[in-house]
Amino acid sequence: MAKELKKRSEVDPKDTWATEDLYASDALWSEDLERFKQNVAELKNYRGHLGDSAEGLYRFFTLDDESDLLMDRLGNYAARKKDEDTTNPTYQAMMGQLMAVYNETASEMAFVTPELVEISADTYERFYGEKPELKLYKLRIDRALRRKAHTLSAAEERILAASGEVADIPSDAFSMFNNADLQFPMVSDGEGGKVRLTHGNYIHLVENEDREVRKEAFEALYSVYGQFKNTTATLLAGQIKQLSFYAKLRNYASTLEAALDVNEIPVEVYKNLIQTVHDHMHLMHRYVRLRKKMLGLDELHMYDVYTPVVTGVDMKIPFEEAKQMVYDALAPMGEEYRKLLKEGFDNRWIDVYENVGKRSGAYSAGAKVHPYVLLNYAGNLDSVFTLAHEMGHALHSWYSNQNQPTVYSDYRIFVAEVASTCNEALLMQHLLKTTTDPKQRAYLINHALDGFRGTLYRQTMFAEFELLINEKHERGETLTAEALSSMYHDLNQLYFGDDMIIDSQIDVEWSRIPHFYYNFYVYQYATGYSAAMALSAKILKEGESAVKDYIRFLSSGSSADPISLLKIAGVDMSSPAPIAEALQVFEGYLDELEKLI
Repeated sequence: MAKELKKRSEVDPKDTWATEDLYASDALWSEDLERFKQNVAELKNYRGHLGDSAEGLYRFFTLDDESDLLMDRLGNYAARKKDEDTTNPTYQAMMGQLMAVYNETASEMAFVTPELVEISADTYERFYGEKPELKLYKLRIDRALRRKAHTLSAAEERILAASGEVADIPSDAFSMFNNADLQFPMVSDGEGGKVRLTHGNYIHLVENEDREVRKEAFEALYSVYGQFKNTTATLLAGQIKQLSFYAKLRNYASTLEAALDVNEIPVEVYKNLIQTVHDHMHLMHRYVRLRKKMLGLDELHMYDVYTPVVTGVDMKIPFEEAKQMVYDALAPMGEEYRKLLKEGFDNRWIDVYENVGKRSGAYSAGAKVHPYVLLNYAGNLDSVFTLAHEMGHALHSWYSNQNQPTVYSDYRIFVAEVASTCNEALLMQHLLKTTTDPKQRAYLINHALDGFRGTLYRQTMFAEFELLINEKHERGETLTAEALSSMYHDLNQLYFGDDMIIDSQIDVEWSRIPHFYYNFYVYQYATGYSAAMALSAKILKEGESAVKDYIRFLSSGSSADPISLLKIAGVDMSSPAPIAEALQVFEGYLDELEKLI
């Protein structure tokens, strides 16, 4: 019997997130959208007058904060409703309406930074004396001044801001193509039946012990992407072209420099990551050889990467059990942290299961009312780790929102993956500590190794690919499907080594990765993973004092640059040392698994 997904209307409400906490109805959302537009109309009146008086500048900033809070609520409602079912035209239209208003607002507010950087230092000092409350916004002002060389005139900034909706087309088109339009064939479910291949069940199928099930799912997925590789290459090339366009106009030497400067991250951090991983590539190749040996295969193929090398361990985990596992694992974080975790579990912060049209993958959105977590829970060990990961994001958002003023409540992307991965590391240590079955321990160590392979190595490979395609465009070369596939093939060969058969289908994997539309995002999974390994070890070793430092970090929002914030927690990411130390943990897991077998 073929298994089809539930429609959104068929999903039990208890397994859905509480969007009514944002707005009880679409009509109330529309009312707030009009209120937001009125705020923007008032903010526009400050054009040309930000330097007139301390009182006026303070009123502008407070009204801007109020507008940001409104947009947070509006945006979270529209995006969460759209992601519940990307085929729903009502919320497609709502999201489109909001993005039009957002981009128009960005255009109207483009005068702000150019005016702020033209106000003299003496004037600011006088303003702070006349209106001490204005000092709250000093960091915001200083950040604008720091980027003065990359700030254009007010008129030019307005034109760039107005182009935002056009610039989003590659990403928006890919999202609709990938989540709403693509249809995959029916494949073997591993239990004698057939199932519709989806984004949500693909990993589950390639984890199957039956190699034919894995191979069929792998080939079915990439055969569909292969049919559209020219379309996706055009979309990805469009994304890179718009990044290059903005970087050049803002006087940056490269798209990489432009992307990292926004978050106050030195370019060396990105390049240190790639180089340090290259220096430890022998460990990845050793992992591949071990996987090949444990699976007893003459040839290891790309569809053999996800299946557990330790068999006979039943890790089917219902969602209620998963929540308890995560709650127990995070005991080292203290009762305050776990109380917040339980609040999220019990009050519908989470949208749990896959349904027709639901956005693939998983994420946490840090809405001010409370965070929202999207899962596509599949009942396996990966799903439990995903729950721990996304709730790490969620509690990071909660702490930042509760402890920082609106202007600094959103944390930077660079630190985003630290809290999530720290939760995963604590979960792994808890499971390893509590298991008494040697076979289950080997299974868990294999999972930990797969975490390193999938995050530190794989995401660094993605980061290297992203850098290569940007550099290729900057050299004036064309990003065709063939060129992208060739580069991707070579990187797989480099990262997996000679013991892996690099199947031709994997050459088009680039065409299904949404993060390539996020503008140099993926490297932060790897740096965050490395920082999290260090911080989780510190928490387990030092206890309450380390937890206090860590909570201070979670509570800091964007009140300092990301490197400085991580130093509060006890890790220095300006150095390659945390990455090398994380890879030493990977080597230790390799050593232990080799002994266990």
